[in-house]
Amino acid sequence: MKKFKKFYMEITSVCNLACSFCPQTQRAKGFINVEDFTQRLDQIRPHTDYIYFHLKGEPLMHPKIGQLLDLSHERGFQVNITTNGTLLHKVKPILLTKPAIRQMNFSLHSFDGHAGSKDKDGYIGSILSFVREALEHTNMIISLRLWNLDENNATNAERQRNREILGAIEQAFELDYRIEERVSPGKGIKLADRVYLNQDYEFDWPDLKAEEDDGKGFCHGLRNQAGILVDGTVVPCCLDGEGVINLGNINETPFSEIVEGERANRLYEGFSRREAVEELCRKCGYRKRFGAGA
Repeated sequence: MKKFKKFYMEITSVCNLACSFCPQTQRAKGFINVEDFTQRLDQIRPHTDYIYFHLKGEPLMHPKIGQLLDLSHERGFQVNITTNGTLLHKVKPILLTKPAIRQMNFSLHSFDGHAGSKDKDGYIGSILSFVREALEHTNMIISLRLWNLDENNATNAERQRNREILGAIEQAFELDYRIEERVSPGKGIKLADRVYLNQDYEFDWPDLKAEEDDGKGFCHGLRNQAGILVDGTVVPCCLDGEGVINLGNINETPFSEIVEGERANRLYEGFSRREAVEELCRKCGYRKRFGAGA
């Protein structure tokens, strides 16, 4: 029985932003219904303790997110939510009362990544207000993310756009240092009890149109993570946002059979040999981060 540390349960493929770093999905727009969600929870229960309410899409857009969190809690799951944070004003009272939530991840780079963004002070202020209330009334962990660094050295303008956000965070937590002095790409720092900040380079989503390399390397797909798109398509990792590596559909085949199916096993065994057997994997930069693997 495969057990996953991370399980991505996409509850909607719809997002309220169009960020430059996140390719818009070509899949049909949809929101998972309560019945399908419940059935999926029951199927994956033996395989994981932690679920993430996204793969693509903005989870706070789901009109029944409170009910989905309650169902998750009833079945013993801990939920991690990754959000752009722009809809907090609508759902904050719900989020602050749901014990299912283990961690909230805020993609702060979404503000500058979306061309139509306005009122940066109001945006970051809303998120920091939520953080203060969450720390006071809940046990949730908070991760603030700025994943927009340029690997070819950021321009002054790029540094300045982050400085505004970092300055607001420094003030909110009464830090006596500038965050840039202590954080490095890919590594986070602890700002306060249960609050962390992470900066990293902007990454490219794997794309079948990209160039292919020799396919050597390792990945944790189907080892410590798997996912289900809103339409029921099972995928091996959080970066297959289009369902290219379609392992099967949970509406037609039990999940336990899908992850032990021919295509899934071929992918798993390939990475055991440090070889990417799927075309999309051979065009994914994340594989190179793991080197020879373990």
